[in-house]
Amino acid sequence: MEQQKNSMCRMVDKTAALPGGLRSWAITKLFGNFVPFLGTAGLRFDEVSRERMVVSIRNRKKVQNHIKGLHAAAMALLAETATGFVVGMNVPDDKLMLLKSMKVEYLKRAQGDMKAVATLDRTQVGRMATEEKGDVLVDVVVTDESGESPIRCEMVWAWVPKKRN
Repeated sequence: MEQQKNSMCRMVDKTAALPGGLRSWAITKLFGNFVPFLGTAGLRFDEVSRERMVVSIRNRKKVQNHIKGLHAAAMALLAETATGFVVGMNVPDDKLMLLKSMKVEYLKRAQGDMKAVATLDRTQVGRMATEEKGDVLVDVVVTDESGESPIRCEMVWAWVPKKRN
């Protein structure tokens, strides 16, 4: 049985006929309406599905630190955004999703632009559809232009009913 699509999935589906680059731009703008800060940081949604989210950020002046690399907060935002939106594609419309915990370890100096790839497995997706409330550790890998991972992250997202009893 296929899981019912939530409002975020239906919104993404409306962009399906657009060519790749234009589709990515449109989804980035639409998701920016959910979280306006995303536009400020210049995050881009490169791949969007219920089980995989790829979000990137360019290393440019407004998101740099004092040594011209991507600021630590921008790296954390990248991972948080990728994990949050992959969860958001799956949580039913009658639920709220909340970041429960975020752990970021800075391992080495980042080089250039970065991307985060967040994934969920079918069991995790199924739990969001069937459990009234719960939480999930979302796998995310953040890499820089060298292909290395300058940070390691653990993001736990929770979902709860919108209406309290």
